[in-house]
Amino acid sequence: MKTKSFLFFSVSIVALMLLGSCKGKQSATTGWNYDDPKNGGFEYGNFVEQQTGPGLVLIEGGTFSMGRVQQDVIYEWNNIPRRVTVPSFYMDQFEVRNVDYREYLYWVSRVFRDYPEVYQKALPDTLVWRRKLAYNEPYVEEYFRHPAYREYPVVGVSWLQANEYCKWRTDRVNEDILIRYGILRMDPNQMAEDNFNLEAYLAGQYEGDVKQDLQNLDPDIDTRKVRWEDGIFLPKYRLPTEAEWEYAALAIVGNTVDERIYERRIYPWNGHYVRNKDQKYRGKLMANSYRGRGDAMGVAGNLNDDAAICAPVDSYWPNDYGLYCMAGNVNEWVMDVYRASTFTDAEEFRPFRGNVYKKRVVDEEGYIAEKDTLGRIQWVNVTEEDVLDRSNYNKADNINYLDGDFNSSLQENTGNYSNSELASRFHTGNMYRMSSSRQDDNGRSLISDNSRVYKGGSWEDRVYWLSPGTRRFLNETKSRRDLGFRCAMDRVGSPR
Repeated sequence: MKTKSFLFFSVSIVALMLLGSCKGKQSATTGWNYDDPKNGGFEYGNFVEQQTGPGLVLIEGGTFSMGRVQQDVIYEWNNIPRRVTVPSFYMDQFEVRNVDYREYLYWVSRVFRDYPEVYQKALPDTLVWRRKLAYNEPYVEEYFRHPAYREYPVVGVSWLQANEYCKWRTDRVNEDILIRYGILRMDPNQMAEDNFNLEAYLAGQYEGDVKQDLQNLDPDIDTRKVRWEDGIFLPKYRLPTEAEWEYAALAIVGNTVDERIYERRIYPWNGHYVRNKDQKYRGKLMANSYRGRGDAMGVAGNLNDDAAICAPVDSYWPNDYGLYCMAGNVNEWVMDVYRASTFTDAEEFRPFRGNVYKKRVVDEEGYIAEKDTLGRIQWVNVTEEDVLDRSNYNKADNINYLDGDFNSSLQENTGNYSNSELASRFHTGNMYRMSSSRQDDNGRSLISDNSRVYKGGSWEDRVYWLSPGTRRFLNETKSRRDLGFRCAMDRVGSPR
């Protein structure tokens, strides 16, 4: 696979360097030749389509019914089915492994050796394994660093840490592309803010060890750096949205003929049970979970899922997209902010909750501000005035209204009604129960803009949570021993 990718990149860079010799393409608007230095050198380029990044699988998009597919035994009313469309995207075939995360930490410790706080901030919390009345110290000490667990999913990572990993992976993959293209030389001596950052490179704030620049077709300038318009760089790695994750997990692509879906799946496989129905593997569990109280792995001699805790990321059987462990093993973070009411007001196309629009920090002359300690361009949230100045933006009047924070949002916006009055006023006898179950011991709501969705079920969950439609939430700064993540990437251009 690596050889094939290298050959493609090698051929592509040759094509880019010879843009000036590409003849025959003309502008349908002006009739002028593209890629011709004689008329100014406007570049059309030779981009064919986006290549698949390391570790990713293409998930062909489409429409599906998102939400609950079985009885809502918790009576949460937070995943009522609704039809949405998810465009094509890429997703990791496997959950991020311990060895993947250790590679990230090694890079951070080497590049930021003068800033040990950066490394400390990135460390997973291995204490998530501790329980007061259980002997889990071997996992505390060994699970993350012992080679026996290197193929197991990383856990103890918060939502914020997972996002930092995605940013690091984006930079390393795109830096490697430039090295293989012959644009940059390998530079293992990068230190602190002087490290390759894609955004800084595109903004002209990272020089690096340049081997050669691209031929520029502008007759007044001989060479130039790679631009986003060249199509060389891959889009950023990121967490999948909740809709993307659920769509990829269900994998109805393997359950259709033409546009007919023959069976609505409860799990990432057909059927209403969790055992393999194929003759060769009949009766084997399709994922690891708790079968019952105190049963984490079955009886000796015939362990039901061969996993006391989580298992290596390539365990069990992949779904019809080729993705492993989309049910069981560990829960997985997604991008979305949690709201119980998301199903009522999410967009039908590419639904997502959590947008915070940002703009670059610039100086008085309009130039991009200096990089931060990590070498990244600084951004700030778009102000309300910025949003109102753009007529194509719709301003949400009730961003946190009736969205789950019962004691503050509801009473703040509707007056000081009693619980019974409120339940009657909003036409659901479950409204108060939903909210009260999400309060701490002091009656404060656990739901906020820092509450992030996680999905998938885990090795210590009952089978109910293995259904992709189920959803739970956790504060973005927290972590768990049964919670990991995998990365996704946008697909640009054709959906196929």
